[in-house]
Amino acid sequence: MEMIQLAVTPRDITGKKVRTLRAEGLIPAELYGHGVTNVHLAVSAKEFAKAYKQAGSSTMITLDLGKEKHPAMIHDVVRDSVRDDVLHVDFYQVRLDEKIRARVPLEFTGEAPAVKEKNAVINHSLGEVEVEAFPQHMPHTIVVDLSSLTDIGESIYVRDLVIPKDVMVDLDGDVVVASATEPAPEEVAVEAPATDVGDIKVESEEKKAERDAERAAKEE
Repeated sequence: MEMIQLAVTPRDITGKKVRTLRAEGLIPAELYGHGVTNVHLAVSAKEFAKAYKQAGSSTMITLDLGKEKHPAMIHDVVRDSVRDDVLHVDFYQVRLDEKIRARVPLEFTGEAPAVKEKNAVINHSLGEVEVEAFPQHMPHTIVVDLSSLTDIGESIYVRDLVIPKDVMVDLDGDVVVASATEPAPEEVAVEAPATDVGDIKVESEEKKAERDAERAAKEE
């Protein structure tokens, strides 16, 4: 797996003044980790977007800080709630000799024959799995091939996933990842029976007759 490199620079600007960095196309960032002194950084918004698309939050990247190289994970990304621009990034420095745990997204590929041939519906029970590995072996995604679902009632389980040999999935093998199920029955509109106006008239006349009889009995 090709290592992802991301150039960063140290920054002295903090607080509200970081707005000037964003105006220049830079994102304020922090680098921290176990036994590591926090470092204030700035990173190109354009270059970060490329790295984040490749690495996500589960793949190790190398921060290029001049002569220093820091293996790190993208730990937290803060975005503007309206414009969705990245406002701040936290990088977590890792040790290559220590395993870490991370949630790796599942990537569903292929077409299930059960959908095309039997009109099945594919239910995705999981969207990610938690794994443990050394940082340099942590996968970006784990592929789930749906083409094995040929009939309604079939499922893909955690034990069926193709996991790299250096990665351990922290989940029982019998957990369902995806399954082919019967399509939901179509909703049939049930029309209310039409009411005969004549019936209403007859009913009204009968009630009138009853009321007249009761009134007459009281007057006697």
